[in-house]
Amino acid sequence: MKTFNNKVAAVTGAGSGIGQQLALLLAKQGCHLSLSDINEQGLAKTVELLKDSNVRVTTKKLDVSDREAMRAWAEETVQNHGSVNMIFNNAGVALGSTVEGASYDELEWIVGINFWGVVYGTKEFLPLIKQTGDGHIINISSLFGLTAQPTQSAYNATKFAVRGFTESLRQELDIENCGVSALCVHPGGIRTNIANDARMNDSLRSLGMNPEKSARTFNKLLRILPEEAARQILAAVQKDKRRVLIGNDAKSLDLIQRILPTGYQKVTAMATSLSKRFK
Repeated sequence: MKTFNNKVAAVTGAGSGIGQQLALLLAKQGCHLSLSDINEQGLAKTVELLKDSNVRVTTKKLDVSDREAMRAWAEETVQNHGSVNMIFNNAGVALGSTVEGASYDELEWIVGINFWGVVYGTKEFLPLIKQTGDGHIINISSLFGLTAQPTQSAYNATKFAVRGFTESLRQELDIENCGVSALCVHPGGIRTNIANDARMNDSLRSLGMNPEKSARTFNKLLRILPEEAARQILAAVQKDKRRVLIGNDAKSLDLIQRILPTGYQKVTAMATSLSKRFK
């Protein structure tokens, strides 16, 4: 896909952050938009920012973990726009917890959104995108889909799963040569609301961490502007890349993992322990 002009893109989590910036940049390039988010106020804000664009914009309040709702949205997108070329499976949430301390409800919550949301978005939109012969599946993994971190087992699990799912999909699309491709995105610290909205439970205290302070510390690490992340994602789509690493933190940890495929775990654990001592 060399141009987004007169294409149709569906974006989840379009009410803020990367999803919102993807919508704005796509609109500037003449791409029509089918936007969804569980936060109607955020979605309305995105629509307001798009009011001067010359593209068709439709919206849907959507819980991506609801398979039937995702199916209905995919069908409505084609009904409203005539076709669909891209799906950006961007919606995601975070959970700070030890493995032992995470409740099953918390695990089902994060897996439902971060992994099943991507699966539903991919499976419901893929047959429709194939009909155009010119399309792309863009799935958002994470820096934590490359390396694992203490207190992030659930988030790691979902983002590693998105990576494996998308890389397998890309190979199948390569074999089919159907005009549709796939990209796995690994953002580092992007300045979005994910830290503010993250669930942090008291099990962190068993590792000597304070849940409230952990959220604030994590927020300080989010330095990359979402518009820069969106720009790099769209550039990767146009170059038909298989993977894009966004930010020096993602690139650095990817390199460390390659050099120390298991040893990085000791380094991370030591660094986490030391950081607690100097707080």
